[in-house]
Amino acid sequence: MAYLLQQLANAVPLAALYAALAFGYAVAFGVTKRADITYGAIFAFSGQILLLFTELAYIRFWLVLPAALAIGACAALVYSLAAGIWIGRSIMLPLASKSPNTVIVAALGIMIVLMETARLAANTRAIWLPPFLNDVVVFWNDGSFKVTLTYIQLIDTALMSAIVAIGALILRRTAWGRLWRAVTDDPLAAELCGTSANIVFLVAYAAAALVATLCGILATFYYGSMDFGAGLMFGLKVLLIAAVGGYSDPLRSAAGAAGLAVVETLWGAYGPFVWRDLVIFSLLVLLLVMSRRERVVL
Repeated sequence: MAYLLQQLANAVPLAALYAALAFGYAVAFGVTKRADITYGAIFAFSGQILLLFTELAYIRFWLVLPAALAIGACAALVYSLAAGIWIGRSIMLPLASKSPNTVIVAALGIMIVLMETARLAANTRAIWLPPFLNDVVVFWNDGSFKVTLTYIQLIDTALMSAIVAIGALILRRTAWGRLWRAVTDDPLAAELCGTSANIVFLVAYAAAALVATLCGILATFYYGSMDFGAGLMFGLKVLLIAAVGGYSDPLRSAAGAAGLAVVETLWGAYGPFVWRDLVIFSLLVLLLVMSRRERVVL
């Protein structure tokens, strides 16, 4: 029983990460209506920029770790958010109304550019952060087994949950949220009513890039590193994860992604680890096919 509780506790930070990523992706998908793997590339790029500038501040400038992490986080915000805004304005906005294949090809090219930029800047080195906030909080103790989480896990979970909560509040209670829903439902009708669909598109894409950037920073704080190939993996994974709850409602996408994180963690604990990615991706494809069939029937 204690082992199961520990696995459920381990699933909480991953569920928060997947939920926040799926929420941000659904916000962007609402206006693009196109599969976009650059979202995962921005997520990975922000983590890699964080590592590069933290190492620069910590090793070369001899700053204390908190100051180095702050500089790395600020640099990641600036570079990744600037890249996301440029991608949305110069690439996705002109191509979103074209063939879906053009967006897929462009997204693949953008992802390669971001991955290679970070790799070349780091000289193809894997950079790791020093461990911090790794003291444990005990939630259950039966004498022989303790159910614990670290402070960094709890902080990451709280911040990522806050991202989803604040985002849902903005979409449901603000004028911009109403404009976003209008553009996602019918851009032409929104234009006829006086709303600039292009401005809503750019703001939504920038908001999604901000969510991806923040998640990349927090995930790198937790895991300690960010692989150069993580952009492709997370790009594909987030694309499919968001489909679990459906793209029409970012909050539903977040809830579906959180549920998938629990399944993934439990499989890693009780099933063959080598089959985990195969099973998870197969499940995601199956859920996507089933959701498509339901829409056709309706």
